[in-house]
Amino acid sequence: MSDTTDQLVLHNYFRSSAAYRVRIAMNLKGLDYDYVPIHLTRDGGMQFREPYKSLNPQQLVPLLDDQGFRLSQSLAIIEYLDEKFPEQPLLPASIEGRARVRQLALAISCDIHPLQNLRVLKYLTGPLALSEDQKTAWIRHWLGLGLEALEAELANSPTRGTFCYGDTPTMADCALVPQMFSAMRFGVDLETCPTLRAIHDACEALAPIAAAHPARQPDSD
Repeated sequence: MSDTTDQLVLHNYFRSSAAYRVRIAMNLKGLDYDYVPIHLTRDGGMQFREPYKSLNPQQLVPLLDDQGFRLSQSLAIIEYLDEKFPEQPLLPASIEGRARVRQLALAISCDIHPLQNLRVLKYLTGPLALSEDQKTAWIRHWLGLGLEALEAELANSPTRGTFCYGDTPTMADCALVPQMFSAMRFGVDLETCPTLRAIHDACEALAPIAAAHPARQPDSD
């Protein structure tokens, strides 16, 4: 592990998919960091209260603090860390490879994940008055649709290896693992996604990725 504990602070919620992505990236790169829990549901949500509200006006996690330089948005954080700490790169060397990995990571982070984000789900059961069963149906529909499309793409990808791109983990895998965790948590049928399941299993076999699992975080309920 590198001696970065004093400079890197990650504001986190153990079950946040976005924060989970960054934990995986930091673990793969061997970066030490201070873990600051921001509980998104307890007492109405710590993200809505000071001082965190001022640190991140979006009132979301994660938030990285690197000696006063603050950055939100998980993929921006991962790319920042990849440039600052180039050991164990999470983006390929070629321009085509980098574009491909970004495409996969964005498909998960921008097209699939937002539809099961906590604030979206709370709006469904709050102002829209959907039942818990209706909320679960929403989650399973959109996650299933997105993951089946990703399965079709990766199953036929000539650049897929053990992982989403090649035989070493990339930013795409940092995004995939939390999304698979969410799918399993919400009971999404993954029988039609053998490629995604195989990649997920290969990722979970790596100690740095396994250590980032929500159940292994200090604020895990």
